Amino acid sequence: AGGWLQFLESNDNLAQDQYGQASFASLTTFLQGTIKTFTYVPVTTELGWRSTFVAGYLEDTIKLLPNLELRAGIRSESTDGWNASHGRAPVYGFTNGVINSTPTTGSAALTTNRAKFLPEPRVGLSYDPFSTGKTVVRASFGLHHALLDTLDYRLDQSAPFNTIYSTSGTVANPTSGTASVSPSTVQPDLSTPSVLAWTLRVEQQVAPNTTLTVGYVGSHGYHQILSEDLNEPASVVLPNGTIYYPTTTKANPALANTTSWVSQGSSSYNALEVDLRRSFAQGFQLRANYTYARNLDDGSAWNTSVSANTPAFVEYPNNPGLDWGPAATDIRHLAAINGSYDLPFGKNHRFLGDAAPTMDHLVSGWTLSAIATLESGFPFTPQLGYNPTGSGDTRNPVRPNRNPGFTGPLYAHGSTAQRVAQYFNPAAFSAPAYGTVGNLGRDTLTGPGYDDLDLSLSKTTHLNERIRAQFRAEFFNILNHTNLGTPAETVFSSGPTQGTIANQTAAAVLSPTAGVITSAATSRQIQLGLKLLF
Repeated sequence: AGGWLQFLESNDNLAQDQYGQASFASLTTFLQGTIKTFTYVPVTTELGWRSTFVAGYLEDTIKLLPNLELRAGIRSESTDGWNASHGRAPVYGFTNGVINSTPTTGSAALTTNRAKFLPEPRVGLSYDPFSTGKTVVRASFGLHHALLDTLDYRLDQSAPFNTIYSTSGTVANPTSGTASVSPSTVQPDLSTPSVLAWTLRVEQQVAPNTTLTVGYVGSHGYHQILSEDLNEPASVVLPNGTIYYPTTTKANPALANTTSWVSQGSSSYNALEVDLRRSFAQGFQLRANYTYARNLDDGSAWNTSVSANTPAFVEYPNNPGLDWGPAATDIRHLAAINGSYDLPFGKNHRFLGDAAPTMDHLVSGWTLSAIATLESGFPFTPQLGYNPTGSGDTRNPVRPNRNPGFTGPLYAHGSTAQRVAQYFNPAAFSAPAYGTVGNLGRDTLTGPGYDDLDLSLSKTTHLNERIRAQFRAEFFNILNHTNLGTPAETVFSSGPTQGTIANQTAAAVLSPTAGVITSAATSRQIQLGLKLLF
């Protein structure tokens, strides 16, 4: 049995865009100095956040049979919510589904605390079916929660204390347009992210010092945090399933786009794991493992600054499930092999065992180690450099359409230079009609894979009974293999958008960098080291 108690105090002065941030509709308007959206915070206020976290658990291990062991337990977590000193917690409410123009302020940022009592049962089994000690079956199941302890990141940007204003203008005068408040908020009754996890593994001794493990690992997450704009214009779903925005007027015209966290996400992970281990035998150790996995969710990032290879915002907040697809970390195949070998030279070894002391110091104590990593690429999402819906959201989560007439290979093959020049064929996609959302799924393409071999040669020398010297020569990516980064995701830089007739009939312009790769992982690196241990 055990318990845990933590008091969180976070005094923040972290208003976003304190010096202003400009977004441009296209490369052309960027070169012209015409700003689509300029966000800034003219006045900042320090906010003090407070929360208390409490957890307790009870666990027992029972030997049900000589060859069957059960470990079971219950854990409970709770918090007193997310609170602010001096009554400075802003909460944006909703009236008939429309966000209110001004927030209410009080001591609590959440109108409903859903983390008062979070029970988490856990159970595990270990079974030796043949009572030989050479075969073990292990299984487990558990419920886990991630307590919300970083809500200040979102609420530090909120009105009325750190109000973000959104306007338009020029580089010479970025605030010349009419400014509107851009709310930064969280769902008032936010739930705690939860995960159900389970495993089943069979471990078998296949030879002395050698074991093979085959396992299945799975999980299901719910109440996951998603980033959404909760002030989009009204939309409809056409008979063919296309999402159409007939207007550019926001649900609450008094506000700009919002940056909101909601607990509407879900996730799924299923994997087959194979692990082969060989412990030291004549100075040799080896481990090889392979994972075939499928990792799905409908949102992998909370903010554009950390979204990496996946969109940070939900494309269509009225139906987050349309973003269900490969997670940002969905690596389908992953193999890793690592080993070490104590070279058989010197005293008590096969070669040069009778060498003189000076020679023995030179030839003994050497170890060769290597790690090889082979993995398939990360998923990524083709995107548009503009927003055809006219929603005013410059974060552009809208994706293109699939091109039903496309034939031929989607990915480039051949030399590295050919793959770098255009990794995927942009002809596989088409620009959505004005006011509509593209039908391409999220994270539907897979980026370049990653192959790496690292090598290490080390030598340990006993200078006397208490002092040892260790020399290491490490070679990272020793084969100097080129591992390409994620290609440029923007397919069309501009196209038809909701608005004027000219906007609606504008021709789609293919981005000149569509599919171009401009980055690669680290090349070969060599590192030498010498240290004394005493």
